[in-house]
Amino acid sequence: MTKDMLGRKESITVEEAVRRMSGGLPDKEPCVETVGIDDALHRICAREIKAAHDLPHFPRSTVDGYAVRSGDTFSAAETMPAYLGLSEEILMGREADFVLKKGFASKIPTGGMLPGGADSVVMFEHVQTVDDTMVEIMKPVGPGENVVQRGEDIKAGETVLDKGHRMRPQDIGACAGMGVTRIDIYKRPVVSIISTGDEIVEAGATPAFGQVRDINSYVLKGMITESGGDAVRKGIFRDSYDDLRGAIAGSIKDSAMVLISGGTSVGTKDMVAGIISDLGNPGVLFHGVSLKPGKPLIGGVIDGVPVFGLPGHPAAVSICFQIFIRPLLGRLCGVAERFPQYRHMVVKAKVSRNISSPQGREEHIRVIIEEREDGLWAIPGMSKSGLISTLVKADGTFIIPMHSNGIEKGGVVEVRLF
Repeated sequence: MTKDMLGRKESITVEEAVRRMSGGLPDKEPCVETVGIDDALHRICAREIKAAHDLPHFPRSTVDGYAVRSGDTFSAAETMPAYLGLSEEILMGREADFVLKKGFASKIPTGGMLPGGADSVVMFEHVQTVDDTMVEIMKPVGPGENVVQRGEDIKAGETVLDKGHRMRPQDIGACAGMGVTRIDIYKRPVVSIISTGDEIVEAGATPAFGQVRDINSYVLKGMITESGGDAVRKGIFRDSYDDLRGAIAGSIKDSAMVLISGGTSVGTKDMVAGIISDLGNPGVLFHGVSLKPGKPLIGGVIDGVPVFGLPGHPAAVSICFQIFIRPLLGRLCGVAERFPQYRHMVVKAKVSRNISSPQGREEHIRVIIEEREDGLWAIPGMSKSGLISTLVKADGTFIIPMHSNGIEKGGVVEVRLF
């Protein structure tokens, strides 16, 4: 096995790392629970949702006007209006339980039910009142004009939402319109976050010299929650084999995924890879990826549970999450998005200066987007990946492919917005 100058196995490509992790997971459907539609936003449908009846279940007017038989208006014009008698007025929320006779019109509000015989609605703007018994129609209407027909929105038996669909506000509205108030959704997968390092202290503590506050577990929890998971911060553990093994083993029992922040760099305290392989099969699938930032990433599976050993730098953690963890988390959530690659907005922008990049690794560059007279420009933030401020200030990232030497000033890139 070829090794690098530090004695490690050579890094694999991002594509190969993704393939190994995806192939190492068993096909297993997430657990299902039933919730009210008020609590369904952004959750994933576990069953397809079919319409029990037509929506709407009666023909409705889309405007304020007069319900008519369209044939009675065909010759109407401003210079020679059609004269129609007035039938009874249609009230909102009431059944129009009569048949509109030929040569007559009924006043109707937006959303009102068309009576039998009527097939269209003339807008108020095109009607003049003659007296209490007659109106002038100044413009003709065709059959079905200004009307939503029964079942035109959703037909009985139609599949409205597919299994694996992520619930949006409009989807909840469709359920409400169909009278569906409770739906089966997949439970949020529990993702355990383990922080490691003798130098790490809680966010609320005052760090001594040589110590730093825990940042990564909070970043990870936010990204997990944003991606549909249920994040659990397990705490900070010393760089001790027994402590880490116990934390990881305990998390495997009650989690769908385990993320370990820190402990993946070369050195005497690098134990995470060994623990992952010791705890179950198949163990470590890769250790090291041709990626900047994020090269020391570890990926493995312990008895069907994906486990990642993440770098210690916040920028590297964020990049690794977007590339490797988010897609797997979507799978564990049961999501079946048609175009997951477009879930985050991508904009094209010109790079503001030359950027060099060594061949052999995929580099993700954090940028600030600036709008100028000639379009959008991407301003690279070349600060070290250990600085959280680089993520706070950045609007997104673009990729320099692993076989590229970089990009020249003015070159157009695709920036994936955060």
